[in-house]
Amino acid sequence: MSVRQAAAAASYAGPRRDEEALLLFERAHYRHDPRWLLPVSPRLCLACALELLPEPGVSLVRKKHVLSCFRDALVRHTSLVTQLVAQDQRVCIHFISMLFDPLLGILNSFKGISTKHVSHQGENVLPSLCPLELTEHYAPPCLGRPYQDFRQLGPRPLLGISQDVNREKLERRRNSSEQQICSVLIQLTTQLELEQTVHCLLDECHKELCNMPSMRGSLATLTLLGKLVDAIPALADNLVMEHGNLMEHLLRGLVYPNEGVQASVCYLYGKIYSSPMAAEILSGHFREKLCPLFLPTLDGAKTKELQINCLGLLRQLLKYDLFVSLIMNKSALAENADSIEGPPGETSLPLVLKKLLLSRDETLQVASAHCITAVLVHSPAKHALAFIHADIPEFLFEHLSSSSEVLIWSSYNCLILLAEEPCFFSKCHTVYGIEAVVRSLQGILKMNNTELHKQGLLLLAEILTRQPEEIKLFTSSAMCRDAGRVLQEAVSSPVLEVAAEAVKATSAFLRKDHQSAPPVRYGELQALLEAMLGRCVELSQTPLKRRPLGHASSRDLEKAILQRGKFILRTLEGFRNACRLAVEFQSEPSAQENPFTAPSAEKKDTLEAFSEFLLSACDSLCIPMVLRHLEQTTNPALMEVFLSILHNLFVIVPHMKEKFSKKLAASSFIQLTLELKARFCRYVCHSALNQICSNFLYDMCLNLFSAPEKTGPPFQEELSAVSELLQYALPQISTSSSESLAVLSDRQYVERAVRQRQYCILLLFYLAYIYEDRFVSEAELSVAVQSFLLSLQEQGERPPVLVFRASIYLLAISQDKDNALDEAVVSAIRKFLEGIPELHLVYTHHPLLLRFFLLYPELMSRFGHRVLELWFCWEESSYEELDDVPPAEQPTLPTSLAALFQMLRSSPSILLILLDLVYSSPVDTARKVLIILGNFLRRNGDVKVDGLIRGHFLLILQRLLVEHGAFPPGASGNLPLLLNLLSLVQLRNESVQELDSMAMKLLHQVSTLCGKCSPTDVDILQPSFNFLYWSLHQTASSSQKRAAAVLLSSTALIELLEKMLALTSAEADSPRTALLCSAWLLTASFSAQQHNGSLQVHQTLSVELDQVLKVISFPKKQTALLSAAILCFLRTALQQNFSSALVTLVPSGAQALSAPEDTVLAPLGTSQVLSLVIGLQNLLVQKDPLLSQACVGCLEALLDYLHARRPDIALHVASQPWNRFLLFTLLDARENSFLRPEILRLMTLFVRYRSISILSHEEVGHVLQGAALADLSILSNTTLQALRGFFLQVQSMGLLDDHSMIRNLQASLEGLPPSAFSGQPLLQDMFCLEGVAVSLSHIRD
Repeated sequence: MSVRQAAAAASYAGPRRDEEALLLFERAHYRHDPRWLLPVSPRLCLACALELLPEPGVSLVRKKHVLSCFRDALVRHTSLVTQLVAQDQRVCIHFISMLFDPLLGILNSFKGISTKHVSHQGENVLPSLCPLELTEHYAPPCLGRPYQDFRQLGPRPLLGISQDVNREKLERRRNSSEQQICSVLIQLTTQLELEQTVHCLLDECHKELCNMPSMRGSLATLTLLGKLVDAIPALADNLVMEHGNLMEHLLRGLVYPNEGVQASVCYLYGKIYSSPMAAEILSGHFREKLCPLFLPTLDGAKTKELQINCLGLLRQLLKYDLFVSLIMNKSALAENADSIEGPPGETSLPLVLKKLLLSRDETLQVASAHCITAVLVHSPAKHALAFIHADIPEFLFEHLSSSSEVLIWSSYNCLILLAEEPCFFSKCHTVYGIEAVVRSLQGILKMNNTELHKQGLLLLAEILTRQPEEIKLFTSSAMCRDAGRVLQEAVSSPVLEVAAEAVKATSAFLRKDHQSAPPVRYGELQALLEAMLGRCVELSQTPLKRRPLGHASSRDLEKAILQRGKFILRTLEGFRNACRLAVEFQSEPSAQENPFTAPSAEKKDTLEAFSEFLLSACDSLCIPMVLRHLEQTTNPALMEVFLSILHNLFVIVPHMKEKFSKKLAASSFIQLTLELKARFCRYVCHSALNQICSNFLYDMCLNLFSAPEKTGPPFQEELSAVSELLQYALPQISTSSSESLAVLSDRQYVERAVRQRQYCILLLFYLAYIYEDRFVSEAELSVAVQSFLLSLQEQGERPPVLVFRASIYLLAISQDKDNALDEAVVSAIRKFLEGIPELHLVYTHHPLLLRFFLLYPELMSRFGHRVLELWFCWEESSYEELDDVPPAEQPTLPTSLAALFQMLRSSPSILLILLDLVYSSPVDTARKVLIILGNFLRRNGDVKVDGLIRGHFLLILQRLLVEHGAFPPGASGNLPLLLNLLSLVQLRNESVQELDSMAMKLLHQVSTLCGKCSPTDVDILQPSFNFLYWSLHQTASSSQKRAAAVLLSSTALIELLEKMLALTSAEADSPRTALLCSAWLLTASFSAQQHNGSLQVHQTLSVELDQVLKVISFPKKQTALLSAAILCFLRTALQQNFSSALVTLVPSGAQALSAPEDTVLAPLGTSQVLSLVIGLQNLLVQKDPLLSQACVGCLEALLDYLHARRPDIALHVASQPWNRFLLFTLLDARENSFLRPEILRLMTLFVRYRSISILSHEEVGHVLQGAALADLSILSNTTLQALRGFFLQVQSMGLLDDHSMIRNLQASLEGLPPSAFSGQPLLQDMFCLEGVAVSLSHIRD
């Protein structure tokens, strides 16, 4: 079927006929090539469309439908349609021409309607076809500059309001047709991308405007041009260069009394001026022609379309400095402050924009704010004053209460730029608007708009920063509180950029003039700082994201570290301002505390509490945070702020500055600061950092010297000298550690300035080492200090005392233990020391310094005594806990004490100095020395120093007796300590020894000393008695007689013992109990030695027997040791049959003996014997091992005494039924509990006196059978002796019939080594119990 036949068939096809008629032009379609027919829906023939559109006989509805179908096809199948149209360029041009002609025809067809109503409805009847549509978004600020823009999204029709319904319908039809044709033209032109096609369209538009006698019909052409330039921005330059006279037509349109035409002209102007090249070409056009017309047009605009398009053009013009200057110069703004009226005939841009700000249209308000911002961006200093004089800030602050985020954001931007002008503050706009800013921030922080948060906080920061101090910003404490709470909420934001802006604002908020409104809310400030620091710490502790290898991770990591550093820096700046605030408020009495607090109420919100919070926050948050950041990078600016904070804290909390300084020094802050100076302060570029480092070191060093840790405080003159030295030299020190050592090592002639630097370096190293901050090599430091000292000696200089103290300390700490100093260095040190009036001025407490003085004989001989005295004075511990440790245990010694012990082992002569210290030092110091000497002697038994100590002690004691012969106890309070030491040395003997002449002299001197004392001199007598007692019992039998003779020759000593024994019954439970024990033991020893050796007695000693028996029979609360000592004396008397030449037992009264038979027992009576037995039994029941041994020994002696005089009484005593009960009381449930020496000896007595009722033969057999089965090797020597005595006693009595058991037990006993039956080793036999020297063998046997 042919095309014509198909068309004819379509005309008779019922409902399809209309559809085909719309898609095809029947009269012409048969001539068209099928290639012009679209193969896809809609099925449109392009050739038919070309012929149909200009056809006058076709209805407008049909033409619109064809255009609509073509537009749909162009949108849906762009490439297919453009390829089809682009086949022939002539077709393209013709098609565009055909579309352009209907556009004009459509407008002309409505021309009568448009003009008909002008006189009735005014200019507003014709709506703008190309208004600028403002975006609802805004651009973020760039580099802190609030640069905002609103995008021109192209024209949109805004329908006007008419009372004529028919006119509205016709106008809607016209707009619809126009939009379709314009849309097709623009889309087709842009898609074809054919330059000739574009030029063709421009030429048609230009020709139409040129041929138009009036601007009345130019609306469509202007609209099309505006949209075309909007679609193809490059056409702006083409229009200006090739169609220059078009600008004249635009000027005509701008003054044409139709706001629709004016709106289209402004839109086209805006698109042209958006091109920088076109704007430059048209600069003269604007200056001479457009500028005088434009502002009046904007000022007089009535329709929103014209207002918006004028603002759009203004926004484009305000991008260029030239146009901004021209517009602002043309503005009618008086330069004086009294008037803002401009010259006649001129329009002021600030006033025009102010009027738009006052409109109720949000779009116009936003556009006006954008234009103000665009002007101020170029130069706030030049143009801000005009807007301020127009009172625009007032209305911008009012807009902050709007619910529109765009309007708030735009207002923020304007206010930020206006804040750069001082007049903004001097006219009190900020005082008026600060409440609005705070309220606005309270609202927007609840929104999810981070850009808005940032701008608001930026504005607040600018206001807080730039507000003059003389103009108070916060007129009430409540407003200041609200601002602080807003900032507290903002700094906690999870968005880092928002938190950063909030921290910046917080830093500005912490100013005295902002916080001085009473009362100062320190609690609120503390909460704000806690939030700020908490957010910063949270960020610093967040681990950085590290990408796998192969990615550009290092750059991202550096960026993250840099961003983190900036935030930490801002936080520290805020904290520094808080510290400055605390310093400034110290001089304000009204700011010390809340003046409105009741006098009786607890005062919490005080400056003191706030200051302590600052110190605590810095210690627990700031310092760890900065040190963590330093591990990644070092920022000089950050460190400058950080060190200034630390420096301020010394002033803020003065009572804590010493403690804080010590903590900083112990945390290596001296090293940190010196490294900063060496790295960044060598040149002038970081002079501020150098100054703050020097100030910080200066204050910290002075604090450390004022409250030294291990040495005495310096005199005020010395402190002043050091202050002057540090103040002068610290700023000049910017050397590394190795370079500083090189400066110290310089042996050339040193000038004064260099010497001052050396002094300063030494003091810094000294303080660092004192607090264990050892950041230089000890070997290199030792060499440097030695060179420094030799240099001083060579130049004949004498360093300040503190400098020399530092030198000695550093030399002692850094010296190699294996290498001794040269004699020249030691000699120089000695000369320097001899020139110092008192050694404590250069003493620093440290074991290595003590070792240094004791290592070199030249120093020890001259200064050893004083150094040791100072060492003990500075020792904090008294080491008394070491005396409480059992001898078998050896706990680890403290480091300082271990070092001293090592010195004592290497040089025992130091012990002589210590011995002098015990005598001459204060009691507390002497006590420490004694404890240390005692522990040394106990732990180092292999060191043979006993003779050395005894000889030196003898000299001391002789000197004392010579100098204070009348009353030696009052000569020195440390004499008891010396005697204790002497007793301790005596106790170290492991075997009995012969007494040499020195020992005899010591016995004589000590006995003489005791004779000069009274019973109240317990401190002297107790160690003296111990020494005398041990001397008697540790001496070989050949020397015991000589020792006893020496002691018995001291009549004063014997008289003293008599006085002491007489006090027993009265002071048995007094503090002198230990001394009474020693007196009874000594008396028993003296009596035994005198009796055994028939020694000469120079003075007898009287004892009341009744009192002794009474103490035994009716004991009070005396200790078991006292009872044992008295029993030891009584046993000795019984063994001697009361016939001692030394001891005389006298009765208490003059009564005769009650019965004749008692004469045989004299001086005892029967009743006394029985009372004594009962007393012994009672004491045995106490089960005290030592007392039990003494009781059994006394009972043995008593039975022997009775058996020799009255055997019947002896048998009666041994056979008392109570004895059996006593025996079973002493036994316990343990296996072989009878294998104890006191029980075995007691059973031996019962067997000896045949007390069968007490211990039967069967029971004796069981005891021996148990002994035969027991492991005898684990028994003590004393127990074995008692067991053998029991066995021999049983064997001699013939009580056993089991001969095999007897043989086995006898074989077991004989199989033991002979040493098993000897006495206890001397170290086990002699010991100190409750301060009393005791010999077990003496009490037992």
